[in-house]
Amino acid sequence: MQKFLDNKIFYAKKWSIDILMDILGGILIAIGTYNFAALAQFPMAGLNGIALIFYHLWGFPIGRTALLLNIPIALLCFPVLGRKYFLRSVRTIFITSVIMDYLAPLFPVYTGDRMLAAVCTGVLSGLGYALIYMRESSTGGADFIMLSVKALKPYISLGKITFALDGLIVLAGTLIVSRDIDSLIYGMIINFLLAVVVDKVMYGIDAGKMTLIVTDHAREAADMIDQVTGRGCTFLEGEGSYSKEKKAVVMCACNNKQMYSIRSSIKKIDPKAFIIIVESNEVVGEGFKSH
Repeated sequence: MQKFLDNKIFYAKKWSIDILMDILGGILIAIGTYNFAALAQFPMAGLNGIALIFYHLWGFPIGRTALLLNIPIALLCFPVLGRKYFLRSVRTIFITSVIMDYLAPLFPVYTGDRMLAAVCTGVLSGLGYALIYMRESSTGGADFIMLSVKALKPYISLGKITFALDGLIVLAGTLIVSRDIDSLIYGMIINFLLAVVVDKVMYGIDAGKMTLIVTDHAREAADMIDQVTGRGCTFLEGEGSYSKEKKAVVMCACNNKQMYSIRSSIKKIDPKAFIIIVESNEVVGEGFKSH
């Protein structure tokens, strides 16, 4: 009975923190998009970028448009995403959409220098996305598409998929709305700043991470890593210098966002696991940069 109550308290606390991070992240993303990017006609990546195009052309509300665009994408990508990740993302999508349409308009719209507006858009949006990613959730849209493409084409890196999708949406936003080369440049600056801030908040600005995990549950750890990130692992044989006991070492290379999920998952499988996380300046091979 006590164990049941402890689990209930734990999940209630986790759910409350998840909701709080969704709200805080949604506020930052909404302010960056509505209060800084919209008036300046900056092209942005993701479904918010597409929603901005509809906003400028026909005055459609950004949040509700992004929500409607997410519905068919979420339904198509559900088999790849998995039930838990899908439900967390649906919650986040709904919260951020409501904040975008009903809370962001209550704040003043920035009308000053466009470069400052671009910097604020990238930094605020990056902070918002980082808070959401750290709770293993997503704002849907491009994230759903990227994970689905990755599942179908595992040899293509997430970086290339992200770059292609973001580039197409930013280019479309420029051609359809502003038709201004300056806006295209600002859009590129925004998406660069957004990516840097997300990486910096979660782990740092380097592109890759490598982890070495010393655990008595190597097979379970590798299976969990494959489940949550789609990354393969390598098993190494180790021996304790003092105890002389044989130990299995799991080695895995991944990107910054995935490392957070790996670390959280391993702690659930083996709280006593010894985890080493190091920077990788360059990762070459399947799923990463080609030779």
